[in-house]
Amino acid sequence: ANAEALQLLHRALELDPRFVSAATFAARTHRERVAQGYSIDPQIDRNEATRLVRLALSLDENDSFVLGAAALNAFFFEDDYETAIDFSDRAVALNPNDPVAWRDRGWVYKYAGQHEEAIRSFERCTRLSPLDPYQHSPLAGTGYALIELRRFDEAVTAAKKALRHNLTYAVAHRCLAAALAHLGRDAEVREAAARLLEVDPSFTIS
Repeated sequence: ANAEALQLLHRALELDPRFVSAATFAARTHRERVAQGYSIDPQIDRNEATRLVRLALSLDENDSFVLGAAALNAFFFEDDYETAIDFSDRAVALNPNDPVAWRDRGWVYKYAGQHEEAIRSFERCTRLSPLDPYQHSPLAGTGYALIELRRFDEAVTAAKKALRHNLTYAVAHRCLAAALAHLGRDAEVREAAARLLEVDPSFTIS
């Protein structure tokens, strides 16, 4: 119901242009459409995510949810890891009990190449919210970080845990296939790749 969610969020902003939560949720949703590969027009979603994050920051630059969204945009759209790390560190400093801030920080540090710190952030997220409906995200992020640390068996375990929480999460399918490939478990790789393409038929190596 992603498209419906965006309609409601933009309607909320029409009613109250200074509604920071609506701006932040909308920014995150536009970015996620690009990140997950189901955007109809990635450039429009990218532009909207950028515009809405800037709006949210102008409304409240000391909100952990806003700072997390800004951090994700900074690394995903601009390859600006220094800014992304600054935003995500500020988010967890402002609200150290916010699992979303720690999850965002985990992804930022993972893509910045600081994999041990990424794992610590993902683990903190899970400790703070062990029954979180988004548990698949920090688990898959942990799996990716473990691949980079060449701890492939542990990465397989993390990816499988992520998929137990959400079988439609393409990120976890990619993680599992990659970890299995590093271990040379070819039959399982083919099975994992086939499941990935069922979930995300448009996925390619590029």
